[in-house]
This record gives sequence, structure tokens and C-alpha cells, in this order.
Amino acid sequence: MSLPAMESQPTLFGSIAAVAGDLFAEDDRYRLFARKVWPVLAGTRAELEKCYCSDNGRPGIEPVVLLGVLVFQFLERLPDRQALEMVKYHLGWKLALNLELEQQAFHPTVLVYFRQRLLEHAQGMLIFSAILEALQEEGLIAKKTRQRLDSTHVLGLVARLSVLDCTRETLRLALEELSEKLAETERPAEWPLWWERYVENKLDYKSSEAVLDNKHTQAGRDIHALLEWLEPLPVEVRAGRQVALLRKVFSETYVLSEQQEYEPVKARVSGAVQNPHEPEAQYSAKGVGKGKKQWVGYKVQVAESIGPREEEKEEKEKAPRKNFLTSIVTQSAIESDDAGLPATLEKQKEMGLEAPSELYTDGAYISAAALALAEKEGRELLGPAQSSPHRENVFGTEEFDVDIAARRALCPAKKENTQCSRLEEKKSGKVSYRFEWSTHCHECELREKCVGVGQKHRSLVVGAHHNLLQARRREQRSEAFLERMKTRNAIEGTQSELVRAHGLRQARYRGKAKVDLQNQLIGAACNIKRWLRWMAWEIKQTLPPDSSTPDGGLKPAFCA
Repeated sequence: MSLPAMESQPTLFGSIAAVAGDLFAEDDRYRLFARKVWPVLAGTRAELEKCYCSDNGRPGIEPVVLLGVLVFQFLERLPDRQALEMVKYHLGWKLALNLELEQQAFHPTVLVYFRQRLLEHAQGMLIFSAILEALQEEGLIAKKTRQRLDSTHVLGLVARLSVLDCTRETLRLALEELSEKLAETERPAEWPLWWERYVENKLDYKSSEAVLDNKHTQAGRDIHALLEWLEPLPVEVRAGRQVALLRKVFSETYVLSEQQEYEPVKARVSGAVQNPHEPEAQYSAKGVGKGKKQWVGYKVQVAESIGPREEEKEEKEKAPRKNFLTSIVTQSAIESDDAGLPATLEKQKEMGLEAPSELYTDGAYISAAALALAEKEGRELLGPAQSSPHRENVFGTEEFDVDIAARRALCPAKKENTQCSRLEEKKSGKVSYRFEWSTHCHECELREKCVGVGQKHRSLVVGAHHNLLQARRREQRSEAFLERMKTRNAIEGTQSELVRAHGLRQARYRGKAKVDLQNQLIGAACNIKRWLRWMAWEIKQTLPPDSSTPDGGLKPAFCA
């Protein structure tokens, strides 16, 4: 498909501004979008051109318009079909997207193919980056600013399947893939039996547990037999997408027993396939007890700039906060927040932002290594350090006063260590220090609370950057630290806004790349909404009281 010629100005009688401009107030969101955001979208056309052929095929729909439609989908939470109805009938959309009054809608599949073009040409972050750059030019975001960071989960567009269901469904898809590649004469003798078991029949969940267990074991035998039969066949047959997935599911689900039988494993590995229709969606859990969250899908890291402090705000009328999203990073569900921190900083660096001077997080991001890196780079990583793991009724690491540089440590009884050894792992290069109290523990009055059962004396192993972790654990008990950490709390409201107003919680598409594209569009939509709210407030300060709509032209659905 070739790139169409872009018309920068609509015709005189087709222009919404000329025909129905009086319908939109000065601070109306659609008028503001057309004035400020549309030029930003138009400025991305040079990058969008890379997604099209220059002179091959019939002209497509203008890509800048399609990009604007994708943004509006997440501004107003509309699916493809309803979004295109708005393009056809809604004057505000026409004004904002620089469309003719008689603009006809196009087929919804155009948006599907356009999203695929963006992914194929690595343009998934295009709109988020463009809006972020525009906000910097407007002076609403500085290149180096204070930020807060937190993660939340995203539910995959996938059904929760049992392990047996997942295994049988994966085998069914593999058989259907092979049936298109193999003639009837080329199929194994067991093919009719496999086809009947897994393609033509479904499980009866009224069956007893013993029957279901037997079916699970039988599926393992059948998969092993099928994969063994495929080994000598050509690569194009045995390396199909569904067959490769079947191999992965088989390795995650079955283990060879002592009787040389493939039996279901008791616990599947972390990151195992949960549904063959969405193999990248993983199971994860957070918390314990009744408050435990369990989901199959992804995780997303949300970083937000922190506007001027309360005393720096204007007193005439409370202005909207200058808080904007600085990055959105999509992770696999099983990835940790500790890994999300460097990924967030790297993505912000790619978009031209410097590392934040102050970064407020929760305890999941705080580690000795992270604190050491922040100190080395001259930035503050603020968050409570988690307590060290220790046995019940035994003093933990926090009770010891450790000085790594001096190789000195004091136990809770204020006794100095007798030995200190430097340990280094050959593979990882990780350095730690082992402190021992070999002579002080025998007659110590705190022995029962310090030395474990079966131990002769107390020993303590800490990392090379333990001093930083120790200092943070002591600092976080102070009132000043607790007061300062209140700055982090607003990120919870931002996540709620992204979930409730823009649909962050539920993936619309399948595959990590598509989910990341959705998240980037959500982030761009949220920033645009906040930008429009700021512009509407600025205009409202200069207009007479009766010349503006009571809500500044922003309906609740748009600025929730």
C-alpha cells in the first residue's frame, strides 16, 4: 500500500472551523486538540512514511489521521467500530483531526493493519515520544525532574485454563497445523486416534479425578509419540509455530519418571505457558492471604513527573498539577520491579530525558545495588528498604552495626567480630562479606536470641553495599523520611486514572508487542488529556466568567 498525499488544509466549505466553529468554546477540548496536539501528530508523518511504500499499491488512508484515531480511542475508551462511527458523525472528532465535514468512515480493519504496520516498523513508541517532546517544548516537563514510579498488572486477553486444558488445546492446534502440511498418506498410523481424542472431542468435567488424571498422562504419552515421529521429517514440517509451542508446553508439563513414563509435574516452572492462544501471557501473584492478587497477563511500570511543590503554585486559583507520564514499560508478568527500574531509566534515556534527580518508589525497587548505582550517578532513590529475611526469635541483620570499609561489625551485645572474610562468586562476580563471632557467643546472655539451634557461634553474611542498605533502614524510621515519602502516594491515583479512565487493566490485543503498543497509546492519551486540561485552565484565567463553559469544556469522561 502506498502513502497518500497529505492535505494540510480542508476546503473552505468542508472545514469544521468555518462551518461549525461557533459550536466550540475557546477552551473546548476538541478546539484545543486541533490547535496544539494535531500539529504534533502531523509532525510524526516523516516517521510514519517508513511504514508505507512510496509508489507501490493503491493509496491508503492518511496515517496521521489513523494515529489520531488511535489516540482518541484511548481518550474516550472506544473500540475500533465505535471510533470510526465518531470519525463519521462527530463534529468534535472532525475538528480535532482536521477532517472534512463530509469525511466518510473507513473499514475497522484499517486500524488493525495500521497497528500492525507500527509494530513491524518499530514505531510503537512514536506517539508517546512525540507528545513527551511537545510537553518539554511547552515547559511542562523538564529533562531532569523529580519522578515517582510504581507497577501494576495488566490482564491478558485470554481465558484461564487448567493445565490439562492447556495441554490438550496445544496438542489440538499442533494437529490442525500438521494436517495442513501433511497428506493423508504421510500421517502416522495413530493419527485418526489422536484426531478423535483432541480435535473432535472435549473433556467432560463431570468425570472423576482419576479419569482426568489418566487423560493427563495419556496426553503426555501422545505428545511424546508425536514429537518422536516428527524428528526425521523436514524442518518446514517439524518446526511449525504450533509444533514448537507444543514442545515447550510438553517440557514444562511432563517429567520422565523412574518407570520411564512421562508424568505430569507437581509444580510447573515460572513463566510456563497458560494458554496456547496467548503464550506470552504468564501467571503471576502478588501478596499473601485474602489480599493476594493473581493474574495471567503482563506487568507495566508507570513513571510520572512531579510538578512544583505546593508552595510554588499560583494562589489566584488552584491550577492543575504539572504531572505527566514520563515512560511506560511493559514487562512479562513474572519480571520483578527491581528489573523494571533500570528498564524505565533506559527508556527515558532513549526519549531524551535525564535520570530523575529524585525518584520515589516503594520497597520493591530498593536494594543495595540500586542504592549504590543511584549514589554513583548522583541521584536520589527514595523508598523504604525491605527487612532482611531471618529466622523467628533470632536477631536479624538490622540488629547488627556493620562497617564494610573497616571490616568491623558489632552484634546486639556490642561485641566486635573476631573474623571477616571477603567472598566472591566466580560466575557472577558478586562480592559479599562474612563476619563471625567465634569467641564471644559461648557465655553471651543474648545467645538464645542470636545463635540458631545447632550453631556454635553467630555469623553474618552481607553484600558489598550493605552500608547503604543499613543507612536506609535506619533513615526510614524517622518522621522526616515518612513525611517526604508522602510524595510517592499520588502514583496510586495515577494508576487508578489509567485503569478507570483509559482501560489499562485489560489488554485489548494479544501478544506482548501489541499490549505494549496499547500501553504507549494509553500513556499518550493520559498526557494529552492533562495537557488539554492545563491549556483550558490557562485560557479560563484570561476569559470573562460567562464566556467559558462551567467545566472548562472538558466533560468528565475525557478528564477523569
